[in-house]
Amino acid sequence: MGRAKDSASLYKRTVQWLIYALFRCIEGVLWLLPLIVIWYAGRAFGTVAYALSRKYRKLVLHNLRIAFGHEKSDAELRSLAREHTKSMYANILCGFKVPLMTEAAICRHVRAEGIENAQAAYDDGKRPIVNLVLHISCWEILTQVPSLYVRGHKAGAIFQPLRNPWLNDHVRSRREKLGYTLFNRQEGFNAPMKFIRDAGQVGVLVDQHAGDHGLWCPFFDRLASTTTIAALMAIRTRAAVLPMMVYDDGPARWRLVCAPEVKSAEAEPTAEGLTVAINQAAEQLIRAQPTNWFWVHNRWKLPKPKFLLSTYRRGIAFPPDYDMSRLQPFELLIRSPNWLGDACMAFPMVRAIKRGRPDMKITILGPDKLEELWLSMPEVSRYIAKPAKEGLFAVARRIKATGVEFDAAVLCTNSTRSTLEIWLAEIPRRVGVRGSFRAKLLNQIIKEPQVKIDKEHHAHRYLRIAAGIGADIEQPGLWDSGTAPVSTDGTIRVGVCAGAEYGPAKRWPLERFAAVVNQISAQHAQFRWQLFGAPGEKEMGEKLSAMLQAPHENLVGKTRLSELIAKLRECQLLLTNDTGTMHLAAALGIPTVSIFGSTCPIETGPLGERHTVIQHKVPCSPCFERECPFGHYNCMTLVTPDEVALAVLKTSGCK
Repeated sequence: MGRAKDSASLYKRTVQWLIYALFRCIEGVLWLLPLIVIWYAGRAFGTVAYALSRKYRKLVLHNLRIAFGHEKSDAELRSLAREHTKSMYANILCGFKVPLMTEAAICRHVRAEGIENAQAAYDDGKRPIVNLVLHISCWEILTQVPSLYVRGHKAGAIFQPLRNPWLNDHVRSRREKLGYTLFNRQEGFNAPMKFIRDAGQVGVLVDQHAGDHGLWCPFFDRLASTTTIAALMAIRTRAAVLPMMVYDDGPARWRLVCAPEVKSAEAEPTAEGLTVAINQAAEQLIRAQPTNWFWVHNRWKLPKPKFLLSTYRRGIAFPPDYDMSRLQPFELLIRSPNWLGDACMAFPMVRAIKRGRPDMKITILGPDKLEELWLSMPEVSRYIAKPAKEGLFAVARRIKATGVEFDAAVLCTNSTRSTLEIWLAEIPRRVGVRGSFRAKLLNQIIKEPQVKIDKEHHAHRYLRIAAGIGADIEQPGLWDSGTAPVSTDGTIRVGVCAGAEYGPAKRWPLERFAAVVNQISAQHAQFRWQLFGAPGEKEMGEKLSAMLQAPHENLVGKTRLSELIAKLRECQLLLTNDTGTMHLAAALGIPTVSIFGSTCPIETGPLGERHTVIQHKVPCSPCFERECPFGHYNCMTLVTPDEVALAVLKTSGCK
């Protein structure tokens, strides 16, 4: 084992040394060439790279659409992307060349602007400076021409060391040759803080994705994780915050700009307020010459696994009086369960996800029969209806036809087919529970509980998915969709759902439903009944209607889903089998009396104190069969009309 480890270490160091040697060879070639030749050669390389590198071309265009998609046409963005790639390669090659030149030679290619801002800070009692540095144009120039912008301060910068030790030492020596002090970011911030307090001027990179430790604030009107290091250092040392920019200024020429001081809008600056102001300033500076910024960096990177932001320590911050309508949405596609009841049990998950970040916009993909259900939910912005027999590629095309560039997709379904639909639609983050083959199509798998749960309610299973992406599933209001309407005329309206699309094993006998209705109405005249059911249950509805001796309305098979929702909202109670209508009523805040037999209320029953479940356990239940394999319904026939009638009266508040 030890020998294998030593061998691997030797191989790694050999590769690193060879890379370092190659870099020195490239430097040797660049040392021989004039700067203008290198600049034009870089642009030529950039032209070729843009044509050949599909991955980076796609990333650049993605970032440019975020920044300028609402301002520029697609043709303009592609032109901007091509020019950016040529500029980037030219500046990278020139960045290798300038450390080989003298400061005087470099200065002949650079003109400075706004240096009076740095001078003013020094004149103000030798006030220290935090320079905001961006990956723009040939930023390597900053360490090579301190005489152009340093006015009395000591110059330094915080840097991220390279993994290659030979290359890191070499680059560091090139940057420090003119007295520029570098501070290794991995060694903490005590040294640079002391340096700043001693009239120092330290550069801090502020335009990169800051990961889980950053502050989420708008950058080109899209939330981005932003480092608070520059703001914290400035506040603690009372330093001036001055952006230091390098722009292209012609072939092999650059313009070095010291921009005006960035200040927080707050009377007493906070790290959050100053960071927001820094982000705004960086955006404006990039807009001045957008071809020069490093668009190949994934600035709006999606955090993994928790891309909802409510649980992050630094949280979210906005500029004062920010117009939230400008904020670009985080587009999430949720694949709905296929059954009405299962979809209703996913409502708490959707509410938790929606509250997870202020820019969240939810689109639901599911069967066309559920469109009205999901669009009745205020948290849902749009619905993609999927016909029952539509093929994989057709569904993927349907998703793409929306014109929405989805950031992520969450799958409530467990099938490989539904996962393939999302994968073919090229949604970059695909989240779901582990399956067999489908796990290969997901790039974020929700872990199972460490302690195995024998029977878990579907709603809690969906909430685990929400928790896995960062939602707070303990917050109040996830389950509450309102309360049942209060009767103003003394009438008690009760819905009756005597069918069950799943199969006859879930259906309590019709004559027993009729017995309950007739028994209650004979004793309590204020009850009014409404019969609900699916389109295929019309005959069942007519049979039940013929058995009733009480005022009622037969709506079985006669309502669209939106009409069913409206009718349920008129009811004070629903008497039902284990059906999708039961879950719909529960989702609408309507109390239910539910009769269970072959299925398990622990997994699929309505949740909450306002619901009553009646079930008589038999040795073979729950069997989850569509039809009773024994040809009878002991688990259902053990439930008597008397106990159901008593539960209806109790739940309705009628004594």
